[in-house]
Formats: sequence, C-alpha cells, structure tokens
Amino acid sequence: MQDPMELASAVRAIVFDVDGVLTDGSLYLGDDGQEYKAFHSRDGLGMVMLRESGTHIAIITARRSEVVRIRMESLGITSVYQGCREKLPAYDQLRTSLGLEHRQMAYVGDDVVDLSVMRRVGFAVAVADAHPLVLEHAHWQTPSPGGRGAAREVCELLLRAQGKLDGALSAFL
Repeated sequence: MQDPMELASAVRAIVFDVDGVLTDGSLYLGDDGQEYKAFHSRDGLGMVMLRESGTHIAIITARRSEVVRIRMESLGITSVYQGCREKLPAYDQLRTSLGLEHRQMAYVGDDVVDLSVMRRVGFAVAVADAHPLVLEHAHWQTPSPGGRGAAREVCELLLRAQGKLDGALSAFL
C-alpha cells in the first residue's frame, strides 16, 4: 500500500462529494419541498485554509441543491458541479480545465457512486462511515464520519503533507 502522505503531497486539486461527505448524509425536506442540509463549520474553515494555500477545491454531487450553491459560494469555491449522477464526465472536464494529471487530483467520497472517480485519482479518500466497497478502494480513511469533521481532516492532511499546515494555522495563533 502506498503512503498516504506521499500521495497527498502531489495533490493540486481536490473534489468533495456533498451528501455523506460534507453532510452526514441526512436529507431534510420541509412540507414545502425545501431541502435543508447541515454542514460542519470546521470543515468549512479547513476548506478555506486549503483553498487559500493554493489547492483548487471542487464539488461534484449527484443532487441539485440551492443550499449547496450558497454554502460553496460562502467558502469561495467556484467549481461546483451539481446534478451529476455520473461523476466521471464532470471530473474529466475539471481535470482537463486545470491541466492536471490524475496523480495530482484527490477525491473524497462515501458511496458507490463515487468509485468511478476514486479509482482514477492519485489520492482517494473515504470518510469513516463510507460504504465497505468505497473503503476498499480508498488510499486513506478519515477518522471521522461524513459531516462530522471528515473534510477538515482531509484538508489538514493535505496541508501537512505539503508542508503548509503551520502557515495556514499561524493566522490564528
């Protein structure tokens, strides 16, 4: 098995799934059909620190949600692909537009719909409560479940592997 820190050191762009990764996977629907999602604030700060360090961050999700658009806009994340039941075409478009190789890409997923991308990237991450098949194909597994700090753990791992964590945290010390 390859060293996760070595794989993470090559990453220049990371893609996150939303439901089950940035949220706990619960879907809250109001009587009016409005969809609600809960995001972990520490995940958001981790994503901002990673983005500000120079790593490109993208979202590819099978569902469409205005809440996702608003949350990603608040984090400064502009590469947001929604309604992608098949995620590979969006991933290929993103990677090509960034001019990166697969080894420079990371993906964080939780369910079998994520496998097509996870099997191509240089650094595939599964959240702690991911489907067993996803765990089997991951280079690294987060200690925390989706929506409960897993994204922050990934961001800090990438920052640490690239020697940027101390600098990212220094603004708060």
